[in-house]
Amino acid sequence: MALSATISVSRLRRTAGGAASRAARGSGWTLGALALAALVGLPIAAVATSALGDGGGSIAALAGTVLPTYIANTAALMALAGGIAAVTGTGCAWLVAATRFPGRRVLGWALVLPLALPAYLAAYIYAGLLDFAGPVQSALRDATGWGPSDYWFPDIRSLPGGAFVLGIVLYPYVYLLARTAFATQSRTQFRAARSLGATPPRAFWKVALPAARPAIAGGLALVLMEVLADFGVAEYFAIPTFSTGIFRSWLAMGDKPAALKLAGVMLVFVIALVAWEARSRRGRSDSRDGLAARDIDEPLVHLSPAGKALAFAACAAPVLLGFVIPAGYLVSLALTPTAQAAAGQLATYLRASLWLGVVAAALCVLAALLLAFARARAASPLTAGAIRLATLGYALPGALLAVGLLAPLGAFDIALTRFARDSLGWSGGLLLTGTSAVLVYALGVRFMTVAYNTVSGGLARIPPALDAAARSLGASPSRVLARIYAPLLAPSLAGAAALVFIDTLRELPATLILRPFNLETLATRTYRLAGDERLVEAAIPALILLAAGLLPVLVLNRLGKR
Repeated sequence: MALSATISVSRLRRTAGGAASRAARGSGWTLGALALAALVGLPIAAVATSALGDGGGSIAALAGTVLPTYIANTAALMALAGGIAAVTGTGCAWLVAATRFPGRRVLGWALVLPLALPAYLAAYIYAGLLDFAGPVQSALRDATGWGPSDYWFPDIRSLPGGAFVLGIVLYPYVYLLARTAFATQSRTQFRAARSLGATPPRAFWKVALPAARPAIAGGLALVLMEVLADFGVAEYFAIPTFSTGIFRSWLAMGDKPAALKLAGVMLVFVIALVAWEARSRRGRSDSRDGLAARDIDEPLVHLSPAGKALAFAACAAPVLLGFVIPAGYLVSLALTPTAQAAAGQLATYLRASLWLGVVAAALCVLAALLLAFARARAASPLTAGAIRLATLGYALPGALLAVGLLAPLGAFDIALTRFARDSLGWSGGLLLTGTSAVLVYALGVRFMTVAYNTVSGGLARIPPALDAAARSLGASPSRVLARIYAPLLAPSLAGAAALVFIDTLRELPATLILRPFNLETLATRTYRLAGDERLVEAAIPALILLAAGLLPVLVLNRLGKR
């Protein structure tokens, strides 16, 4: 009897010890997630504190001068670009998912290609093509004999021109989600509506479109986030928006309080878009019968020969405008002697871009691993909230993120330097401000979401029983990580690192504001050359950025098909 009691006590102690160990590990993961959330929340808190704190006169002064212009232009740009993206993405998604026409399979994946083209590159290219001295207007004058005052041509360097450029390169966000929704939802309901006498247009408006509305709204929210964050298009086309206003107030005018106030107002837009995107993801259709339908390859709408030709033209036009024409124009410029002569200086900018991308990718992958394991090992509302905040950085525009980091880090840097001078006699300059460390920090905050989504998806596919079996056989946590998780997560880790690296390569506003004076990347070099109207010299670095953007586009297209 005593022996049985001893054994029972021993078992209870081991059980309690194991539970305590698991609780300690869980709290450790939670603390790590909270630390990352604090790092991401720092710029948000700095901007919100500045906007809500004292100095209300700055807001009043801005409201009487530039703030109405920034709000009106930003809202108009979002409305126009969002409308172009919504109509183009939804229309092409419906044609690809519900009809059959020649070239449909090729166009089905080609419609995603415009995402490979950064919006600021598209702005440079279309300005070069459509300006008065560009090839389009020059050819028009040569063909007609008209003079400058004999014809009217739309001004691409305008707010509608900027909306066109942003809409034509961002519509794939809507297209990808809408295509999946149309292909998997309401097929039986659509056919039922048709059998009751509804015409295809009426069945589309009454059945298919309402079922796909949450997906379309989610894609549109992503488009509007990108438009709000845009700096290159608005700056190049001289459109006063929040991003350009923050940039000019901080760097050109040296008015840091005004820049922080503008960032605070911009943050309201960001919060609204994040809430809308989260709400759209919670939306669900009542019908998901398309996944189980055996005749999923049977078209919902049969087109006439003329209809097939129109469908092909409607789906080919966005690909031509958003990818083929810009890429072809860049290639033609890159083949010129001027562009090839300027390529000799690319090695310096390429090295800077490569090391910056590698460091940012490594940090983001490590942070993503911590967050993914925290979600799997320490599931709790506190951990979930910390992960949500830690992955909010991708919604923050680069200009907002930059000024939100510079304000608190600058104050900390000044205090640290003063302490070192008074206590240690050190008389050097600022330790953090103007260094690559702050830029890497900002890039890590901005792109941690990209890495987390990829790593978390890979971790979710690993059965928890593998870990439990290895631990029951006496394997230590480090051995489990090296022998089980590392091989199985290798593709996800590589994919996450590649996506972060490419996004870092293409990032413009945060790099422009935070980079050291001696650091020039491919993106900033292309921006400066294009800003000086030297697009021919910018052609080769722009082509490198375009080629790098093809990888995440292919990944997105594959996920969209799933």
